[in-house]
Amino acid sequence: MTKSTHIDDRLDDLERRVRALEDREDGTPPDEPARTEQETFWALDGLKREIEDENGAVMMVGAVRMPNGQRADWQFAALTDDLCAQEFDEFAEGLSAIAHPIRLRLLQRLLTDAQTVNDLLDGGDFGTSGQIYHHLRPLVSAGWLRQTSRGHYEVPAHRIVPLLTTFLAVRR
Repeated sequence: MTKSTHIDDRLDDLERRVRALEDREDGTPPDEPARTEQETFWALDGLKREIEDENGAVMMVGAVRMPNGQRADWQFAALTDDLCAQEFDEFAEGLSAIAHPIRLRLLQRLLTDAQTVNDLLDGGDFGTSGQIYHHLRPLVSAGWLRQTSRGHYEVPAHRIVPLLTTFLAVRR
């Protein structure tokens, strides 16, 4: 068998496997049993049982242990009518605080392996301590971070799941 034949065979196999994945409605790999609708939408079904508003609700839920050991079990739901009645521009401060690549990397480090500004200085390309504090301020102001002591910061447990679901919402 020539090298090009081997590559062609592998490519054919990969294409067949991709088609099989794309054909699965629930996205599970072919070697995993397909989920029933009830198993797929267990959280949604629970939300529907809890709400009686005809326009529905949205919910964020998570049970996580971050690489730094911090745990968060959290859920929050809001009625659709309540969210739509709020002025969306009121969300700008919270969104703009995290809408910066350096701030996102700072959050990531604080969720994984850093606790202090010195940790951030030692292990990242964030510039000077003054530049780090410049980026920490809006994150603290918007509630994405809290200062636990001088130079020590953390993502509050009640903000971990909303932060991760925000990332999930924008992931492509």
